[in-house]
Amino acid sequence: MKKSYDPSAIEQSVQHYWHKNHSFLRHEDETKEKFYCISMLPYPSGKIHMGHVRNYTIGDVIARYQSMKGKNVLQPLGWDAFGLPAENAALQNKLSPSEWTYHNIEQMRSTIKQLGFAIDWSRELTTCSPKYYKFEQQLFLKMYKKGLAYKKTAAVNWDPVDQTVLANEQVINGKGWRSGASIERREISQWFLKITAYAEELLSELDNLKGWPEEVKTMQRNWIGKSEGLEIAFSIMGSEEKITIFTTRPDTIFGVTFLAIAPEHPLAISLAKTNKSLEHFLEQCRKMEKNSALDKDGCDTGLFAINPLSGEKIPIWVTNFVLMEYGSGAMMSVPAHDVRDFEFAKIKGLPIKPVIKSTNAKAGVATQEPTVTPGILFNSGKYSDLTSQEAREAIANYVVEHNIGYRKINYKLRDWGVSRQRYWGAPIPIINCPRCGEVAVPENMLPVTLPENIKLDNPQSPLVTLENFLKTQCPTCRSAAMRETDTFDTFMESSWYYARYCCVDQKNNIFDKRTDYWMPVDQYIGGIEHAILHLLYARFIYKVMRDEDLVKGNEPFKNLLTQGMVLKDGAKMSKSKNNVIAPQELLSKYGADTIRLFIIFAAPPEQSLEWSDSGIEGSHRFLKKLYAASLLYADNIIAANGAKNSTAVDPSQRSLYAEIHSLLNQANADIERIHLNTVVSAAMKILNLLQTLDNGTQNNQIIASGFSILLRLLHPIVPHITHYLWQELHFPGDIINAPWPLANASFLAKEKVNLVIQINGKTKGQVEIPTNSDEETIKNLALAKVKNLLAAKKIIRTIIVPRRLINIVVN
Repeated sequence: MKKSYDPSAIEQSVQHYWHKNHSFLRHEDETKEKFYCISMLPYPSGKIHMGHVRNYTIGDVIARYQSMKGKNVLQPLGWDAFGLPAENAALQNKLSPSEWTYHNIEQMRSTIKQLGFAIDWSRELTTCSPKYYKFEQQLFLKMYKKGLAYKKTAAVNWDPVDQTVLANEQVINGKGWRSGASIERREISQWFLKITAYAEELLSELDNLKGWPEEVKTMQRNWIGKSEGLEIAFSIMGSEEKITIFTTRPDTIFGVTFLAIAPEHPLAISLAKTNKSLEHFLEQCRKMEKNSALDKDGCDTGLFAINPLSGEKIPIWVTNFVLMEYGSGAMMSVPAHDVRDFEFAKIKGLPIKPVIKSTNAKAGVATQEPTVTPGILFNSGKYSDLTSQEAREAIANYVVEHNIGYRKINYKLRDWGVSRQRYWGAPIPIINCPRCGEVAVPENMLPVTLPENIKLDNPQSPLVTLENFLKTQCPTCRSAAMRETDTFDTFMESSWYYARYCCVDQKNNIFDKRTDYWMPVDQYIGGIEHAILHLLYARFIYKVMRDEDLVKGNEPFKNLLTQGMVLKDGAKMSKSKNNVIAPQELLSKYGADTIRLFIIFAAPPEQSLEWSDSGIEGSHRFLKKLYAASLLYADNIIAANGAKNSTAVDPSQRSLYAEIHSLLNQANADIERIHLNTVVSAAMKILNLLQTLDNGTQNNQIIASGFSILLRLLHPIVPHITHYLWQELHFPGDIINAPWPLANASFLAKEKVNLVIQINGKTKGQVEIPTNSDEETIKNLALAKVKNLLAAKKIIRTIIVPRRLINIVVN
């Protein structure tokens, strides 16, 4: 061993050993329990940040731990390589998106390898490779044939700067999340995937995901948004037309004072042709100038509807807070019992008619603020004095019996729009033929390859004018035809990659039997920001693949860990805040193990981690301390490892063994719960205990035993230094293959225990007794301990709670 800790030399040497010995190459092995561990697919932005490092470090600790438990562990990595950021960067740097992307992948791969993750690089995939998206196109065509993929004209969020459609969650206060441009509402022909066909299964199976955080499951439930209610038709005065609304609160129908319809509602569009005020309002809504939850607005159509239960005449308004995508694009508005309706009614001076009183309130208070909770009906005709629940059922029965409406289940979840009007994405494998219409590209003609090495000079997709891509022949009638120029939303690539890792070299089929061996993913790790869309889309696509007999099981991810952010001075690390810590600089100064140790020790995985320079220094000091202690005790450990004599425990050292194994026992419980920071704490305490021993030969066995436990306990967290020390101290074999240390039960059994002594239920002291004492011995020792307090007292009985207390009842 060298006289001082040299992380650079150690880490390079150890990584060379791993590479030479293919240490992390994995094959299917039916004789072993498998464990599939992955972190969410990274985007190749060029330089990895500390959020990446934390994510992969947590995953690597879990993977290495499970491997030491004897499982066949797979941990692959790939690149989510398509997307708008590559185009924007290519425009800025005058490069092609492909050139920018592949260069970044090289940079990131190099840094990630320096961090020493146990990755099977033979399974690396890149989503912008035709070898990958060929099968994505194949999967899309299977969905197309089943009616799960379709094209329709729909109102979308259009970013005029980035020249593409944005999802609702990518619009913030009416602005594009990347460009900052004011978003417009446009009617565009789009490709959709019918995720709504799986809405109920996506919802119900959340209950079976026992290894997922409740917070994530709640977010998904809310996003799916199941509602059970009524669909009711309101007649329009002076017209044969009706407006259909969906409501979950039919008990409030007598309190309706206006109907609200979406700006995209057919009635609104029709009326705007002859109503200048309405036309102007719809234009404002298209530009999203008013479409904010904090800025409610609307326009009176001048039309009235008839409440089918009360017969009252109510005005029809077009508002910016009703979504065409939900229900029928129309809603009955009850200001007295809905916060949003109440606020709008106040702004526009519309009537507020209370019809529900809570059990603790007087009728009519809803004119001051809405009563949103169920209660007792009044002002509701024959339904007055019923509870909300009773009224809902009675009104539902009436509506159905009189053909006014019907019971219905609605979901807030909308079908997934997968079209993007940009270049850097996987082509959608559809041909538009003037004779045949939409024609699917035959599977034997896949992939439809995206032209690469195209330098961009504006945001518009070059595919719409690139003749060698655009022009083709219809596979059905052989006429001249045009390819679809929209590309897939990048969520498509990340919705199925986890299964492709299992058989990434399969050239003919999307999956093979190896996928059956590895799936589902046993541990998935990634940020909470992906809790809804990515995870929901991945669950949906997995179910589609299951129904196509491509995979087995119902869910892709058995256990989910959502790690916290990395903060500096209380703020998330970002270039805009100029608070980014470059991993490359830390690698050069401290080495990978120091970074890994700090990340694991500084905070539990699910909590945010506050960056600390002193914390990094402290982690480095601990590793130097570990190295120095190993050097000090090297002769003792080597001697013990080479000895053939008995490993019997010296009775005088039994208490120290007990402390070490007690710490190990707690660490094992913590690592199973992924409480990784306390595993480091246990290791630090074990090292402190070992350093109390002198390096005399009488301590060889306990020193060797202690360091064997310590190095194995730390190996998943700091794999380089522990690998090196394991070899240098002549422990057998490779630490990667060493069994995980387990606490010796004989050391955990206490020889003595303290019992609380109570007299008439009040604590009066404690007594130490041998753990195997019988009740008579316990009683005699306790009485002797408090005999002065029992003078002149008559003992009625004694109550013994084993290993906890003895209560002496006296009078």
